[in-house]
Amino acid sequence: MTTQAPAKNMLPLNPEKLDLLHSIIDDCSSPQLTWITGYISGIIYQAEKNTSYSVKKETPRPTITIISASQTGNARRLAKQLYDKLNLEKLKSNLINASDYQFKKINQEKILVLITSTQGNGEPPEEALALYKFLMSKKAPNINSCIFAVFGLGDSSYELFNQAGKDFDRRLEELGAARLLNRVDADVEFSDQASSWCAELVNILQNQSLDTINQVITPNIKNINSINNPLYTKDTPLKARLLVNQKITGRNSDQDVRHIEIDISHSNLIYQPGDSLGVWFENDPKLVEELMHLTCLSSDDTVIVNGNIISIQEALKTHYELTINTTQIIKKYASLSSNNQLITQLDTQDKLQKYANNTPIVEMLRSSPAKLNAQDLINILRPISPRLYSISSAQEENENEIHITVSVVRFNIDGRTRSGGASSYLADRLNENDEIRIFIEKNNHFRLPKDPKKPIIMIGPGTGIAPFRAFMQKRNSEKACGKNWLFFGNPHFTEDFLYQVEWQRYVKNGLLTHIDLAWSRDQEHKIYVQDRIYTRGEEIWNWIQDGAHLYICGNASHMAKDVEKALLKIIEKFGKMDIKTADDFLNDLRIEHRYQRDVY
Repeated sequence: MTTQAPAKNMLPLNPEKLDLLHSIIDDCSSPQLTWITGYISGIIYQAEKNTSYSVKKETPRPTITIISASQTGNARRLAKQLYDKLNLEKLKSNLINASDYQFKKINQEKILVLITSTQGNGEPPEEALALYKFLMSKKAPNINSCIFAVFGLGDSSYELFNQAGKDFDRRLEELGAARLLNRVDADVEFSDQASSWCAELVNILQNQSLDTINQVITPNIKNINSINNPLYTKDTPLKARLLVNQKITGRNSDQDVRHIEIDISHSNLIYQPGDSLGVWFENDPKLVEELMHLTCLSSDDTVIVNGNIISIQEALKTHYELTINTTQIIKKYASLSSNNQLITQLDTQDKLQKYANNTPIVEMLRSSPAKLNAQDLINILRPISPRLYSISSAQEENENEIHITVSVVRFNIDGRTRSGGASSYLADRLNENDEIRIFIEKNNHFRLPKDPKKPIIMIGPGTGIAPFRAFMQKRNSEKACGKNWLFFGNPHFTEDFLYQVEWQRYVKNGLLTHIDLAWSRDQEHKIYVQDRIYTRGEEIWNWIQDGAHLYICGNASHMAKDVEKALLKIIEKFGKMDIKTADDFLNDLRIEHRYQRDVY
C-alpha cells in the first residue's frame, strides 16, 4: 500500500521519520491500520488533555451573598446599598432576607456578608431567628471555605448594644470562616460609618487574589422587601394630613391610647396589613425652652446642622432626640460639664445604664447643671429618628386612609410630667388637618397566609392588637373563609378593651371564630394572654395540626417570651415531644412562615 507524500513545505516529520512511517504502513493490513489510527488518536487526546491542565485557566470569582437581617428597615436598606455598589463594580452578588436564606447550605458559601440589627434584649431581628438558632446549634456545619464580614446596627442606649451582630460574627469564626473585614458595631447615627465600610469592603473584594471572568451582572435579589425606588421613603416622606385623633381608652384608664387616622388620598401610597408606618415628629416646644433655660442658652443662639446655620430652637425642635437618654450622651455631658459628682456616681457600666434608663436628658441637666454653648449641646445629642407604628387598617377597606394605634408615653419625675417624643406629638400637638410626614416600612415577614382558607391565631395584648385589626379588615373585605382566633389582653375590661365594638361585630357575623380575653387587673390574681393560651392548649394544637398560622405582636422583652414559653409547653404536651423537639417544631413553623412575630 502506498500513500502520496504531502508537499515538502508542509511536512511535520523529517525524511528519516517519514521513511520509517511509510515502511510500517506498507506492511500493515487494513484492520491493523484501523487499530493504529485509533491508538494514535488516543495518544493525541491524552496529550491535549495534559496540555489543558498545564495551561492556567481563569476561574470565576465566587458570588458574594449578602444577608439582610432587619427589624426596622435600616439593615435592609444598607444591604441594598451594598448590593448596588457591588453591582456597579461588576462584582456578582445575591441579596436575600435572612428569613428566606437556605441556611442549611451555608457551607457552600465562599463570600458571606451579613448586615444585622439587634432587637429586644440583645436578640437578633425576628426574620433572622431561624438562621441564628441554626448557627448556634450543633447542626451548624464547618464553613472553613468561606470568608465573611458582619455589619451590626444597634443603639448604644441599650445595655446589650449590637449583641446580635457580635453573636453572628463570633459564631461564623467559630465555624471556621475567615474574617474578611472587622465587625462594625454601628450606633443610631450610622450613615457615615456605613458608607466607609461599604467602600472598604468593595475595595477589598475588587482586589481579592481571584481570577475573574468578564460578565454582565444581572440583578439577583431574592425576596428582598420591595424597596426599589419607592415614591416615599424615610428620607423623602409623604406630607399627609391628620384626619382623626381619638382616645380609645376609658376616662379612668391608666393608659392613654389613641386611634389615629391619616389622609393619603392622591398620594399613590400603597401598604399591606403587617406593614409599619414611619412617623417623623417634632419635639415639644416647652421641652425645648426648658432645655435652653437649664443650659443658659438664648433664642438668638445659632448652630450648624448639616452644613446649615439655624437657630438653636429649630435644631432642638426638629433635628435632635430630646426624650431618649443614652450612656454615650451621659459620658459626653459629664466630660463637657466637668461634673465630678456625675462622673463618680456613674463609675460602673451597670450604674451608667440604669441612670440612662431612668433619667431623661432634661432631668440630667437639672440635677447636674452646666452652662453650655449651643453647638456643644447639639454635639452631644443624637439626630432625631422617626418612630414606627404597626398599621391598624387595611387598604381594601380604607383606600385613602391609613390608621395607627398609639400608646402615649406619660410619666412623672418629682412632680414634673414627662412624655414620649413621638407619641405626645401625635396625641397632644397635632390637630385635625395638620401636616404629618410619613412613610411605609414594609414587613413582608408579617403577612396573612396566601391561602385565605388557612386558619390564623392572633396574639396581641395592648397596642399589639393593631395589625390584627388590619388582618381582619382584609379578611372581611376578601370574604376569606379561614378561621380566625384572637387573644387580647389589657388591665381592665371596661376601660381598656381596644376596638371593642369592632371585635364584637366580627364575632357576631362569624368572621372571628374565637376571642379569648385576659384582664390583668380585674381580679386579685393577674391573668395574662399567655395564661389564656395555655388553658386553650389542646384546641390551639389542633389548629396548628390543621395548618394554622400563628402571629404575635407586642412587647419583645416580656410578653413575646412568655407567650413562646406557653406555646412550647402546648407543643410538648399535646404533641408528645420533649422540650428540644418542641423547640425544633416551633422553629420549623417559623421557617415555613407559619410562626411570625412583630415585636418591639
